[in-house]
Amino acid sequence: MMAAVGGGGKEGEVADPRQWLYGLPGGPLIEIAAGVRLHRAAVGPFRALAAAAAREGIQLAVASAHRDFERQRVIWEEKAAGRRPVLDREGRASLDPLALAPRERLFALLRWSAPPGASRHHWGTDLDLWDRAAGPGFRPALTPEEYAPGGPCGRLAAWLDSGVAESLGFYRPYAEDRGGVGIEPWHLSYRPAAEECAAAFDAHRWLALLRRRRVALAEEIAEALAEVCARYLGFGLAATRV
Repeated sequence: MMAAVGGGGKEGEVADPRQWLYGLPGGPLIEIAAGVRLHRAAVGPFRALAAAAAREGIQLAVASAHRDFERQRVIWEEKAAGRRPVLDREGRASLDPLALAPRERLFALLRWSAPPGASRHHWGTDLDLWDRAAGPGFRPALTPEEYAPGGPCGRLAAWLDSGVAESLGFYRPYAEDRGGVGIEPWHLSYRPAAEECAAAFDAHRWLALLRRRRVALAEEIAEALAEVCARYLGFGLAATRV
């Protein structure tokens, strides 16, 4: 079924037909299972991917697909306040974000989490995947070790690298560590729709939204906007898009 399109943001905000790019209501979303919504262009390719995985004995499961602004904000602000684990650069030990200066805290969070309004999950083009056939009682924490060879989702990771996902239009936006976001072997993106969303994303409009909503670390993002877009988002400012 099609998700509801339209609706404004907070009181006093003017509804924008592209506000869904920033996690606000609206957008071309279809619910494919309870609580799982995808961009309509990604639905058919994802179903084909799941069917191909099943033929190999992999039970493709979605840990996360579309997330709205407020859900992403909860994740971001709980990490900024030290109420949710913040991992180190290797994705292992937890850091104490309150022991870091605000700018250092921003980049520590960005290593593994997108700020609200700038998550690719807002578009419905991106999914975090795991293998339900990994073993009885297994529930993913979405750590690199789980997807390494011999890990519970190692077979899934290898299969995603085999070319089947790419042939259906999917790719891994965080397959390599380029000095920004950490490697996320569980994160898959439907390229045709995601590239359209990235091209339409306006970093200055996003920043204005963060300031209106008084999101944690918004001013630190403002001070480092070009670096945030280039190293961590990969979109938003034409001059820094990577």
